Amino acid sequence: MVLESIQADDTIPLPNNWTATSLTNAPSPRGVHTAVWSGSEMIIWGGYNGNPLDTGGRYNPSTNTWTATSTTNAPSGRLWHTAVWTDNEMIVWGGNAFSPGDVNTGGRYNPSTDTWMPTSIANAPDARENHTAVWTGSEMIVFGGGYGVTLNTGGRYDPGTDTWVATRTTNGPAGRTQHTAVWTETEMIVWGGQLDSVFATNTGGRYVPATDAWTATSTMNADATKSHTAVWTGSEMIVWGGYNINGVLNTGGRYNPAADTWTAVSTSNAPDPRLSHTAVWTGVEMIVWGGDFGFGNFLNTGGRYNPKTDSWMATSLVNVPSERDSHTAVWTGREMIVWGGGAYSDSNTGGRYNPVTDSWIATCTETQPRLGHTAVWTGDEMIVWGGYSSGYDVNTGARYDPSTNSWLETTTTDAPEGRVAHAAVWTGSEMIVWGGFNFMGSGFFNTGGRYNPTTDQWAVTATTNAPSPRAFSAAIWTGSEMIVWGL
Repeated sequence: MVLESIQADDTIPLPNNWTATSLTNAPSPRGVHTAVWSGSEMIIWGGYNGNPLDTGGRYNPSTNTWTATSTTNAPSGRLWHTAVWTDNEMIVWGGNAFSPGDVNTGGRYNPSTDTWMPTSIANAPDARENHTAVWTGSEMIVFGGGYGVTLNTGGRYDPGTDTWVATRTTNGPAGRTQHTAVWTETEMIVWGGQLDSVFATNTGGRYVPATDAWTATSTMNADATKSHTAVWTGSEMIVWGGYNINGVLNTGGRYNPAADTWTAVSTSNAPDPRLSHTAVWTGVEMIVWGGDFGFGNFLNTGGRYNPKTDSWMATSLVNVPSERDSHTAVWTGREMIVWGGGAYSDSNTGGRYNPVTDSWIATCTETQPRLGHTAVWTGDEMIVWGGYSSGYDVNTGARYDPSTNSWLETTTTDAPEGRVAHAAVWTGSEMIVWGGFNFMGSGFFNTGGRYNPTTDQWAVTATTNAPSPRAFSAAIWTGSEMIVWGL
C-alpha cells in the first residue's frame, strides 16, 4: 500500500523516533488489509486473519486511540482489495472475499458519520484482486489485477454520481498483478508487476483520464520487478525493491514522465533486499520499511532515500515495531504510522515514526512502571500520576510529550500521599486528583491535590465539606467545578 503525502520545498535531514501504537480497542490482528490517511486519522479496513474481514478501525495519533468502524452496510469481508481517501470518504473496492471469490463490489465509508454506502456495480470493472487504485481529486481509477488470468482493464468511479466509466485499453499496458500505480495530478502511472507469461516486467503506462488515453513508459534502464513499492515526489515516480527472476531486490529507479526517462537509485547504504514492504513520501525523502526477503525472513529495518542527493540513511532499530510484511504505512504530514501485517502470525501492533526531532530517540517508557494510576490530557501532554509500583503506593507522576516522545517527572513536593483508584480531571490549566486508597495502611482518602504543569507545583485541595473518603469514584470537570460521585 503506497500513499502520497504533503509536498515540501526544502531539503533537510529527517531524524526519527518510534512510538508504539495503542492496543486498546485496536482492530483484530490481520494482514493484507488497507490503510488511508484522512488528515487526522489512519483508517484500517478489511484483510485476513484466517478469514476475510469486514471490520476496521480509526487510529488518532494525537490521542493514541482507536475507534472501531461500523460494520452496518459495510462491504463483505475481503483481502487484496484497494482503498483511497477522497477528502471526506474512504472508498474500498474489489478484492477476494473467498466466497464467491473475487468481487467487483465496494463501499464508501464516511468517518464523520461512521456510515457505509455501497458503490454501484452498474458498468463496474470485472471482479479482481491485486489491482491498483488512485484518487484523482474527483474520481477513483482502478486498473489491472486478477487471479489466474491478469486483466488490462479498469474503470473510473465518480462518487458524486455513483457511476463507473471504463478505461480505454487501446495502447494500454498488458494485464498484470503485483504492480504499482501513482497519481501525478494529471496522469496515473502504472508500472511493473507480473504478466500472464512474464514473471516480472519492466513495462508500464501513463493514463490521462481527461483524454482517456494511454502512453507507454520507457523500458530503457528500468529493471523488471513485482511486489515493489512506488511513491510520487511531485516530479518523479520512485520504485524500489520487490523481486524478479533473479531474486529479491534492493534496487530501484526514478521515472521522470516529462522526459520519459529512468535514473537508477543508488544501492550504496540501501536497505537489505525485500518485498511486500511499505514506502511513503515525506516531501523530501522516501521511507521504506519492513517486508521480507523470502523463506520467512521478515524485516523491521528500513531506509530513507533522498532523491536530490541520491543517498540512503538507515532507519533506527531502537524500539521499532516487530518484524513483519503485508502491513500498511501512512504519512501524516509529520509521522509515518505502520500497523498490522505479520511475521509468523498476524499482528495488531504498530508504531509511529516521527521525523520532527533532530536526533534518534528510542521509544520512551515512563520512568516508573505502575498500575491503578490516572492520566489526563492537557492539549499537548499526557500527565500520569499515582498508582501502585513495585509493591508500594506512589505519589510520583510524569508528563509525556508525544511531539518529542519524551517524559518529564512531576515534582513530589507537596504532592498528595501515594494512592490508587483515585480520580483525576483536567481543568484547562491544572490536574486535580482526589480520593483513592492506600495499600500501606492509610486506607481510603478524601484528600487530593491540584497540579500545575506550567510551574510544576502542587496545591492541597480543601477537606472542609469534602465527600467521605472513597475510591473508584467517577469525576468530571464542568468547566468551573469538579464533580465526584459514587463509591
